[in-house]
Amino acid sequence: MRKSVLILCCAIVACAADAPRASSAEVRPRIRAVTAFIEIDPGNYTERIQEAQKFLATAKDALNKAGFDGAGGRITTQPFPQYTRGMKTADAVRFIGKLREAAPKEGFNIASAMLHDSDDPAAASLLIEILSKVNVTANLITADEQGIHWNAIRQAAKVIKELSQRSPHGDANFNFGAIAMMKPYGPYYPGSYHIGKGRAFAIAMEGAEVVGDVFRQYRDPVEAEKHLSDVLNTYAKQVESVAMQLAKTTGWTYEGIDATPAPLGDRSIATAIEHFLGAPFGSVGTETASGIITRSVQSTAVKHTGYSGIMIPIMEDNVLARRWSEGTFTLDSILAYSAVCAGGVDTLPLPGDVSEEQIARILGDVAWLAYRWNKPLAARLLPAPGKRIGDQTEFANPSLTNTTIQPLPGARR
Repeated sequence: MRKSVLILCCAIVACAADAPRASSAEVRPRIRAVTAFIEIDPGNYTERIQEAQKFLATAKDALNKAGFDGAGGRITTQPFPQYTRGMKTADAVRFIGKLREAAPKEGFNIASAMLHDSDDPAAASLLIEILSKVNVTANLITADEQGIHWNAIRQAAKVIKELSQRSPHGDANFNFGAIAMMKPYGPYYPGSYHIGKGRAFAIAMEGAEVVGDVFRQYRDPVEAEKHLSDVLNTYAKQVESVAMQLAKTTGWTYEGIDATPAPLGDRSIATAIEHFLGAPFGSVGTETASGIITRSVQSTAVKHTGYSGIMIPIMEDNVLARRWSEGTFTLDSILAYSAVCAGGVDTLPLPGDVSEEQIARILGDVAWLAYRWNKPLAARLLPAPGKRIGDQTEFANPSLTNTTIQPLPGARR
């Protein structure tokens, strides 16, 4: 009998060692931002921005009381060519400066320079002047349901190249995104835009640590996806409950949640995936982990908007930046992962002498991938002026972790 009890106790201890570890404390997602979408003109912008600020303060308070930290406010207007039409360049830049001054505490996005490939490219040239002088974000659409916007891709490459030369350290490119197959009302910057309707809002969740908590406990793909889907669904529904109540009490239209587990600094999606892999980010299995996260996000029973997948911003994630320096993943890796997620090519460091043609080819690759699979992808490329392959970047933006510039695919090492 004593021997049987001893065997049973040993079996229990062995099973406990193999079982997933319970979290010592609940790991909850943060709210990266609540984005308010407004429609303005030179005569009403002050009033519209004040209305948005009041709403955003109410939203932050409601989400924080519900147990979700963060919820900083952002404001996105309709595409800026609509309200700067007829202005001289200097006047348009000055007006955008007034918009920025009217909302000093909120992020501010002036949306798309070109919605369609046939749009006037002069707006892209104006955007260079704006972004090199005013701290706002903006984008340019490189693909939609009608096809790939090759003219817009060329204009986006020009914007990126010139911003790298016209801003200290090339930091202005942090505020510009070339977006493909992206729908209106995404809350994440710089790919946020809307067309024709104000007084709407969307919510961006930030849950890299939630993914890490699940992947630390479950490394079987089936189990990991099941538990991650359950956890994300629980929190997304809680956030949506707050959002729907906000819509009811304020009259603002709720456009959805982007539950993409976006990383920032030490809140690392690379660390989360490394728990699953038991190996550095970029190792075999990274594609599987990316797919699991994306399907889990997209399984949430809420109204989706934005990317709704996984982001791989090389320089916004401390561990991603380190792995990039170590060479554990490449631009081709990111494009491969983007086939099963919504990563795109985000905060990619490039040498200062990268050509417009090379930039356009990267943007074209992203646009093709997005169009082929009908999925939203973005490209935020950061040429580092004066830096070469092998050099360390020196971007001054506190959101960026400087890293090593690697050669583009196809270059001899």
